[in-house]
Amino acid sequence: MTKHSPFRYFKTSPEIIRLAVMLYVRFPLSLRNVEDLLHERGIDVSHETIRYWWNRFGPIFAAEIRRKRAQGMRARPQLQWHLDEVFVKINGQTYYLWRAVDHEGEVLEAFVSKKRDRKAALKFLRKTLKNYGRPKVIVTDKLRSYGAAMKVLGCADRQETGRWLNNRAENSHQPFRRRERAMLRFRQMRSLQKFAAVHSSVQNHFNQERGLYSRDNYKLNRAAALADWRQLAAA
Repeated sequence: MTKHSPFRYFKTSPEIIRLAVMLYVRFPLSLRNVEDLLHERGIDVSHETIRYWWNRFGPIFAAEIRRKRAQGMRARPQLQWHLDEVFVKINGQTYYLWRAVDHEGEVLEAFVSKKRDRKAALKFLRKTLKNYGRPKVIVTDKLRSYGAAMKVLGCADRQETGRWLNNRAENSHQPFRRRERAMLRFRQMRSLQKFAAVHSSVQNHFNQERGLYSRDNYKLNRAAALADWRQLAAA
């Protein structure tokens, strides 16, 4: 079966579309900021076009990134996960963004729910376990919903809680919080779930852990990540 290019009905080149989506998702920029940056490069598009591009191609790019990274992650043992949740306001109503992070700081799953009870935690954990298997240790805060959900799944003995043990998960919320402020918050739960999933994949792809490498190695890793991005969804 022939695989069709997702760009086949667009007059704009795939390189420009990839650049616009990367600028909007990766950096804390508004749609109009991205429009101005592209204009400086001689690319004349409206902010509504950029909105359409990210809605159309963002999930496609994120799915391809997750598929490539999941192949390597399944081959290595899952040592430790960190789970945490933060509240997000949508039209004055509080929602909860759950996040699972592995021992290397890579975001595994982002899940949005209306409540923070056992049912929501169970759904979140089942989805993460299905995609990545069972880790040796699951670090959480003292929210009782985690313990209740893990008892159902038979992994309560793997849970650990502590005052500073879960800092890795809490730090993983920071890039999203900066992005949320630039977007002036969200309007719908569906758009929050969509953007959180795309943003976490793009953040994983370009997160080179600058402080752990020399300048030369960091530049090589950054160039490799950018080269891989330019090949996403290529025919």
